[in-house]
Amino acid sequence: MAQKLSPTAKRMKAIRDKRMAMTPIRKAKKAENQRKRRANPSAAKGKDYDHKTSSFRAIKLNRGNDGKGTKLESGKNYKIN
Repeated sequence: MAQKLSPTAKRMKAIRDKRMAMTPIRKAKKAENQRKRRANPSAAKGKDYDHKTSSFRAIKLNRGNDGKGTKLESGKNYKIN
């Protein structure tokens, strides 16, 4: 569901999101995800790659951090095995 933002806020959010997506860490995660997906398309179908557990997981579980939310693992708290 899209956020209800004013046109100015929407533009600013797009700029922030783009800046975050182009950081070296995000680029590395994106590249890793693509490699894993191409290597095993049947395991990847309908799932997200979880960089923490190094496996494909249901989108709902991966993006919601198993029901714990994402605040605990944001920024410097995020550790990859």
